[in-house]
Amino acid sequence: MPKHLLLELGLEEVPARFMRAAMEQLKERTERWLEAARISHEGVQAYATPRRLAVLVQHAADKQTDVHEEVKGPARKIALSEGGEWSKAALGFARSQGVEPDQFFFKELNGVEYVYANKSSVGMDTSEVLAEGFSSIVHAMTFPKNMRWGAYEMRFVRPIRWVVALQGERVIPLEFTGVQASNVSRGHRFLGQDTVIPEPGQYVERLREQHVIVDVAEREQLIVQQIEALAQKQQWNIAIKDDLLEEVLFLVEYPTTLFGTFDTSFLNIPQEVLITSMREHQRYFPVLDAAGQLLPFFVTVRNGDQKGIETVAKGNEKVLRARLSDAKFFYAEDQKLNIEACVNKLNSIVFHEELGTLGDKVRRLVSIADLLAQAVQADQSTAKQVNRAAHICKFDLVTQMVYEFPELQGVMGEDYALKFGEDATVAHAINEHYKPRYSGDPSPETLPGQLVSMADKLDTMVGCFAIGIIPTGSQDPYALRRQATGIVQMLLERSLPLTLTQVFDIALDVLDRAGLLKRERTEVRQDLYEFFGLRVKNVLSEQVRYDVVDAVLAAGYDDVKLTISRGETLMEAVRHEAFKATVESFNRACNLASKADDSEVSTTRFEQDEERALYARYLEAHAKYKAAADPASALAALSSLEEPITAFFDHVMVMAKDEAVKQNRLALLKLIAHDLKQFADFSKLVWA
Repeated sequence: MPKHLLLELGLEEVPARFMRAAMEQLKERTERWLEAARISHEGVQAYATPRRLAVLVQHAADKQTDVHEEVKGPARKIALSEGGEWSKAALGFARSQGVEPDQFFFKELNGVEYVYANKSSVGMDTSEVLAEGFSSIVHAMTFPKNMRWGAYEMRFVRPIRWVVALQGERVIPLEFTGVQASNVSRGHRFLGQDTVIPEPGQYVERLREQHVIVDVAEREQLIVQQIEALAQKQQWNIAIKDDLLEEVLFLVEYPTTLFGTFDTSFLNIPQEVLITSMREHQRYFPVLDAAGQLLPFFVTVRNGDQKGIETVAKGNEKVLRARLSDAKFFYAEDQKLNIEACVNKLNSIVFHEELGTLGDKVRRLVSIADLLAQAVQADQSTAKQVNRAAHICKFDLVTQMVYEFPELQGVMGEDYALKFGEDATVAHAINEHYKPRYSGDPSPETLPGQLVSMADKLDTMVGCFAIGIIPTGSQDPYALRRQATGIVQMLLERSLPLTLTQVFDIALDVLDRAGLLKRERTEVRQDLYEFFGLRVKNVLSEQVRYDVVDAVLAAGYDDVKLTISRGETLMEAVRHEAFKATVESFNRACNLASKADDSEVSTTRFEQDEERALYARYLEAHAKYKAAADPASALAALSSLEEPITAFFDHVMVMAKDEAVKQNRLALLKLIAHDLKQFADFSKLVWA
């Protein structure tokens, strides 16, 4: 009879940032093991709190599924020796499948005879494999950081303090680091106590009785409902940021929301400082009014019940008061600084041992930004703003506020720059030049912000590539993928009239003059181009299907915005069945064009009306293609060649005996193919 299965690992408190992935990993590994072990079930549910990871399997079969299957081995000519004996390959196949060679038989597949064997495996009782299975699941789990404790060799995210392992009412004989599995779990550290889990189906309720909400979705819903109820009661707007909610969710087992206050005098500090202090340091939710202005309140979530809630609130107020007092002091001290003095301090901060100090980086950044401003033909006033913003964009890195709150780099730069009398656009560009900071973050809105942001990212990227630092696998210590994605995003969202080659060359020129190119310039440019190609591919893949992506990228992606537009246009075209015939004509032309030499088309060598007609239509289509204002018009011009191309192939022998005539016809196809390949490699399109 099917029974529920339960595995709970009781742990010392695990960092909140590890928990979601750990819970999902435990579920996925359990599902994969059940499938491999041939144990049918009705679903797997994972649970997690700061002190536990658990997985519940619904109605797991009490016996493995029997297996009866035909297994294919080596080909007959490999399986038998010249003397008719079984070869080593055949005998190895027999051993691997647990069968005897005399059970072999031959079957033909695609004209080749292969050895086959009937493999049968009678399923074992589930109870016989559970201990080994659960043990393998736990030992296979991986985490960003592992621990060892005591004299044990096992590594895990945190020490294991108790284990619950059940098949129905039966305890599964498991042991990790000296901890034997049982049916006893532990409740809330202060509000609960040890509790017996009679069988897995009662797991959630038994722990709820001990003030532990193990269901992550239920716990999140409770937190959100409590915050929303408080907001409605107080007529507040409580900013629930997803990443903060996620962290709080895995800091508590029994959530209770409460609020506190802070002195209104702190509101004289920029609200970004207060919000950052509350969110990043204290895990508090800030309270705003209807206009989005900060109010002197905060909301937090306690790991406990309502008992003594006022005392808890006062304790949190005391801690926050100390944090905000520090921020207030830093803010006042920073305003005694001088921007140029701060910029000079950058000369003493190492950016990278091979790329110099932050001061060196800023000087390169200024040069790159100035050249970018020339490339986009910025007016004189904007160019001056770009130059000034680039010169001072990093000055706030040496302030006490940014040292204490690194997340506020740029934000404090703008605030201080305005207080020091800088132009408002320049000050805003200091803040904007860090954008986009993360996925979903908008790119800078002002042109100075865009150009300084691009210059900063280009200097980092091209500088790293120039000295051989290129991301591989998951290693990307300088966040170069994010920097490249930001540049691509700006080229798309802000329609900057710049190509990848242009911006690479600008940065390479500046780095070359600084003597920082440790590799061949052409190699660096090619590596950068390929690296950015993957970022462009990611953007395209979100909008069009994979074969359209491959077709468009094969034609180049130097102009990023045009590339994305070509992809969208081609995707729309392939939705129409009639376009298939157009693509077939394109591919026929391109295939034969590859055989052409360097000959030029001579109209005097045309012998048939169809080749004359094709050439005339090509000249017309080529002119329209070059003059096209958008990819849709360009593709329409190319598509007009379908009919004359088809007529050409139907009536003209391309590979004529006369070499001059043949090469003339191939030269005509080569002209057509040249335009086609500038738009896409149509041969990569896949038709159902």
